[in-house]
Formats: sequence, structure tokens, C-alpha cells
Amino acid sequence: MKRYGILDALVRELAGLPGIGRKTAQRLAFHILKQPSEDADRLVQAIRAVKERLGLCRQCRNIAEGELCDICLDPSRDATRLVVVEDVTTLLTFERTGGYRGLYHVLAGALSPLDGVGPGDIKAQDLVDRVAQSKVEEVIVATSPTIEGEATAIYLSRLIRPLGIHISRIACGVPVGMDLEYADEVTLIKSLDGRREI
Repeated sequence: MKRYGILDALVRELAGLPGIGRKTAQRLAFHILKQPSEDADRLVQAIRAVKERLGLCRQCRNIAEGELCDICLDPSRDATRLVVVEDVTTLLTFERTGGYRGLYHVLAGALSPLDGVGPGDIKAQDLVDRVAQSKVEEVIVATSPTIEGEATAIYLSRLIRPLGIHISRIACGVPVGMDLEYADEVTLIKSLDGRREI
């Protein structure tokens, strides 16, 4: 397959993206091959712009084109509430709901000693410093309901509680529309623990 070396190289690069298998990468490569040169040029320019012009917000570690992201720059946001998430994709999910108008802090991971991820890797002290120097009244920890996410939530609560700031954890449990007979035991226990008055 030497004569297809360039195409194979593109397939290899595309297959290296998360969630893209070899067959999907091959379909994408052939799609790119069939497109007019202008379309391919726009794709290349968009990728280059992301790499050259985007960075992390110095305040919350969201994606930003400048020093601060659009959320941190928005004066209409509630600066007294701060949702802590593991990654930017979770932040974007919260934003899509339109139901939260406070600020965020992105940890860039969760504590996982087995994988060598400690407090320094998630920059936990940056969060504590930010909360201590701001008008935040409530920190809402929205880490994943995994062992690592739970450990991170507990660790952060121990760091933040001495500041006198209210700290809460998002509720976990049965998703809306799910039949209870299909829920696993841990999900049911979390649902009971996170119950609220109706």
C-alpha cells in the first residue's frame, strides 16, 4: 500500500482522535479527499487557529482566546457561586443547559493515586486561593460519580471548609426517564442519599 502512503497517514492521524476508530477515520479521509480544496483549507485553518490562538483562562482554566474566558469576562454572571468540574467538556455541558449562571473552575482531572494524579496535578491549591481571594459564597463540586471523582470532592471539601465557604456536591442518582428496575445498587443508594423534600 505504498501508493496510498499519504492517505494512510491521514487515516492514522484521524484514528488517533478520541472516539474515532479506523473505519470512521477512513470515511473521514475519503470525505476530505472528495471535498474541494477550499473546504480542506478551511479545515486546516480552523485546526491551526485552535492550536495557535486558544489557551486556558488564567482564572478558571476554561478555554480562552485571551487571558480570560468569555464566562469570566461576563459581568452578568453570579460571582458568588462557583461550580468545580473535572474538565472543559463538563463545563460546556453545564452551559448548554442554560440553567446555571455562576462561574466555574476547571480542575483538569480528578485525584487518582494509582495513575499518579495528585493534588498538584489538579491544581487544588489554585482553587483554594481563588475562593479565598474572591466573593464566592458557595462552591458546588461537580466531579464525576466515580471513585476518583468522589475522592476529589472529599479532598476539596476538606481544603475549602476552613475558609467558611458553603460547599456542596451535585446530586447523583437515577436519571430522569429511567425505569428503577434497571438501576444498579450504587445508583439506587446514591438516589436515596440525595433525596429531597417534595
